[in-house]
Amino acid sequence: MAVANWKIDNIVHGLQQARHDWRESQHRPKEFGGRELPSKEALKAIVDDLCGILFPMRLGPADLRQEGEDVYIAFTLDKVLSALYEQVRLTLAYEARYRISATIRDSNHQPDAAMIQQQASSMVQTFANALPDIRRLLDSDVQAAYEGDPAARSVDEVLLCYPGMLAITYHRLAHVLYQNNVPLLARMIAELAHSATGIDIHPGAQIGKSFFIDHGTGVVIGETCIIGARVRIYQAVTLGAKRFEVDDAGNLQKDYARHPVVEDDVVIYAGATILGRVTIGKGSVIGGNVWLTHDIPPHSQIMQSMPKPKISV
Repeated sequence: MAVANWKIDNIVHGLQQARHDWRESQHRPKEFGGRELPSKEALKAIVDDLCGILFPMRLGPADLRQEGEDVYIAFTLDKVLSALYEQVRLTLAYEARYRISATIRDSNHQPDAAMIQQQASSMVQTFANALPDIRRLLDSDVQAAYEGDPAARSVDEVLLCYPGMLAITYHRLAHVLYQNNVPLLARMIAELAHSATGIDIHPGAQIGKSFFIDHGTGVVIGETCIIGARVRIYQAVTLGAKRFEVDDAGNLQKDYARHPVVEDDVVIYAGATILGRVTIGKGSVIGGNVWLTHDIPPHSQIMQSMPKPKISV
């Protein structure tokens, strides 16, 4: 059987030209050497290790025993923080280069490597310091899922099997990075969870303790959402923006509050859509497939209206 002789030289050249044209259009410096952006594969390995650190006897290695927990955590934490440091450093260097190239158009002007390394080290230490608090928050989320779902046989089943639990675990990690000004890494972690579960939580969303997403597929939670404690939501719920503001030149505005505020003890059933900077008052229940674009006072019950059945006589 003859082997095809692929004519690839023109393709390689065409791809080279396409990259060049893109970089020119984006005012990117031409050459820096080495990897320019953080790696999704590296982040996936980091998050997997962090899950094992947070829950060693359930998400850690299969042969781990309780008497070895602290040794395993110390060893893995040292490894994972070094790996995370490199991803943060890459992110900060990329963002610094992007700012430089967008302002002075000088490809020879390099970011301050020592300052970036110092910033990356400080950010990773801050992230590490938050891990005990993240664990306590996740414990409250596990307990909320167990208490909120009659199908849950144990808290261990929730942690091992529930996609909502995986999504909120990733979110709690990503949110700390987002708060510490590494939004690109935070968004990449959020997208790992989105790909695995179908649950899309922006890392900027502020979510209180004892949060439970039941089933979860199709849930969307926007960047500026604020969600209180003991909130429960079901599949296909959207907490989104009603409209996107633009400036005088027609460019989309960013960094403004545009998503809902959901107060404590709210339940939102499947398919509900809540849009804009509206407030859902404490203790309210939002029924399935409801569409909301206005504030709801505390302890409200909002249900989709149903037509009265016709009775034949």
